[in-house]
Amino acid sequence: QVQLVESGGGLVQAGGSLRLSCVASGRIFSIRAMGWYRQAPGKQRELVATITSSGRTNYADSGEGRFTISRNNAKNTVYLQMNSLKPEDTAVYYCKADWGTFSDEYWGQGTQVTVSS
Repeated sequence: QVQLVESGGGLVQAGGSLRLSCVASGRIFSIRAMGWYRQAPGKQRELVATITSSGRTNYADSGEGRFTISRNNAKNTVYLQMNSLKPEDTAVYYCKADWGTFSDEYWGQGTQVTVSS
């Protein structure tokens, strides 16, 4: 129904910045919200930030003030701007879309972010 492709991950030093992108394709007209989640080795996947179709945003405490989620509807793309990165931000970052009336979930394949100290 919906395909998500993330990009923009990589290796960065502490204090640096990265911008992740997630391009959606398929039946995107019924996407209700999109978000970024992350999973570090040995830990559960956790919320980073979400943005609704109306543009309302929500952030986890870990990224508040450092991360910004945004969307470009013309490009069917959601971004995560990450500033002041810390080693504890190291994880695989996943894009998720909530689709349709019952908020079916679609996930991307993930992009690795590694922050060196």
